Amino acid sequence: MRKLALSDEILLTIDKPARYIGDEVNMVKKDLDKVDIRFCMCFPDVYEIGMSHLGIQILYDMFNRREDTYCERVYSPWVDLDKIMREKEIPLFALESQEPVKNFDFLGITLQYEMCYTNILQVLELSQIPLYAKDRTEEHPFVLGGGPCSYNPEPIADFFDFFYIGEGETVYDQLLDVYKENKRLGGSRKDYLEKIAQIEGIYVPSFYEVSYHEDGKISSFKKNNNHAKDTICKQVEMNLSDTFYPKKPLVPYIKVTQDRVVLEIQRGCIRGCRFCQAGMIYRPIRERDVEFLKSYACDMLKATGHEEISLSSLSSSDYSALSELIYYLIEEFNGKGVNISLPSLRIDAFALDVMSKVQDVKKSSLTFAPEAGSQRLRDVINKGLSEESILKGAMDAFRAGWNRVKLYFMLGLPTENEEDIEGIAVLADKIAREYYTITKDQRNGKVSIVASTSFFVPKPFTPFQWSRMDTAEEYLVKQKFLRSKLNDQLNRKSIKYNWHEAELSVLEGVFARGDRRISKVIYDAYKAGCLFDSWSEFFHNELWMKAFEDNHLDIAFYTSREREVDEILPWDYIDVGVTKAFLWREYKRGISEKVTPNCRRACANCGADVFNGGVCYESREGAAL
Repeated sequence: MRKLALSDEILLTIDKPARYIGDEVNMVKKDLDKVDIRFCMCFPDVYEIGMSHLGIQILYDMFNRREDTYCERVYSPWVDLDKIMREKEIPLFALESQEPVKNFDFLGITLQYEMCYTNILQVLELSQIPLYAKDRTEEHPFVLGGGPCSYNPEPIADFFDFFYIGEGETVYDQLLDVYKENKRLGGSRKDYLEKIAQIEGIYVPSFYEVSYHEDGKISSFKKNNNHAKDTICKQVEMNLSDTFYPKKPLVPYIKVTQDRVVLEIQRGCIRGCRFCQAGMIYRPIRERDVEFLKSYACDMLKATGHEEISLSSLSSSDYSALSELIYYLIEEFNGKGVNISLPSLRIDAFALDVMSKVQDVKKSSLTFAPEAGSQRLRDVINKGLSEESILKGAMDAFRAGWNRVKLYFMLGLPTENEEDIEGIAVLADKIAREYYTITKDQRNGKVSIVASTSFFVPKPFTPFQWSRMDTAEEYLVKQKFLRSKLNDQLNRKSIKYNWHEAELSVLEGVFARGDRRISKVIYDAYKAGCLFDSWSEFFHNELWMKAFEDNHLDIAFYTSREREVDEILPWDYIDVGVTKAFLWREYKRGISEKVTPNCRRACANCGADVFNGGVCYESREGAAL
């Protein structure tokens, strides 16, 4: 019988002990004596969130297909177990073998959200691995990072041995092969890092030095090791139908955030929203073959017993075989108690037809993401959504029997003025008015509209990477102004307003565009008690403010200033294909309120055609608009 790392006594005193015992359905079991490489995959948040992440499932499957490698998992221990592990000096362990993470060859950490940075330090510390890469010896695992936040890894660069920039399917085999060879030859830790620094997509922070001007801006970013590359090129998997995807994903024993089969139908996006980092760094859009998806849907549902399948994509409506796939899934599974989830759909006649056929969907609300309240500001951000289409979509839905609508907006977008903010209230009211044009006997009760606002956070590799970000005080003024305008509307009683916390967004803004000096702030905040910062009950803004003050770093320097086009940005050494010249051109077009057509209507010469595939090489004649 498998021995657990935690005693029964401890498991009985903590919340949700199933988070730590592993042995889930489809968990991979290997003989440790028959593997050469042990890789621990980490999602730095609580188990329920980490188990919902598709990327981990793909990499877990991919690594474990190698006979010489055993990939296991670890998640952030919740605060109750964190306390016990520190008191009793229990090292953090992987779920599969229940063995300490410090005994592994690699600890790979996925970087999905900036506000998980202190959780990374928790994982390292509980694993008894030195927090700073410079303090690690031949005895310690290599700590590597990947995922969207690795596109500006500088704020956490000091904590990592290396980063993998791009999609995991491409060069991981090479990394592991080099590791085995280096080990066989008796090579050192530094030998290995020098070898992999020559592989495309690999960034070793210790091989580079940063200098700063007196005003705090970067003056130079230089290599200090001849094995390092001048530019780190993003890695892209171009053939998504001939690569790794799990037919038997892990199934947890406790309820997790997304308790369903996830079918990724495509990567990338054609839309070009100027605030969206994913829409830029995952270019070009690449589709999976529809027959591949049908086959995997069947296999995954059979292997998991899940009762729901979700199509994953940044913009599902743009998948060219969407209707064929959805009608197949409805016909194949809807009568068998399997629900079909369709996020990221634009509300049109097809979507409504599909949703009306999908089980239980009429119980849920429809979601629109106009992002901005006025047409002017929607043009600035290149949303590609008119007020007419929003109102028509809502009206079609109301006539089909829906009466609940969710609307997502951002406050603080570049060039925003009071009219734009008031436009949020006006648009919400217009949608409610549309509803009441339907005769009373054909309505489904009262209409319910929920308007939510988050705060705009400029991200690297977007046209708005040069933009200033509002301060927390400015956000609060705008929030209050919008609240008052919503109260002025005729249908105010039908409109509910939700908003995000401003202080958390400001910190996210610092980490998103920060440089290496930020790492000391993260370290100090963690040591002062910051952990699970994305959970509002554990967020301590005062500790963060003190850490910035102690390190003599000004938050406004990172958030509330426009950058010049020739300023060296902390992530300039990374090449994502999309060029800086294109991003700057789009920034200027945004400020001028000019819309850029999506990739299927016209090529904007963004640079992603260097990857030799995807939408860049599709014929545009007769293509969907």
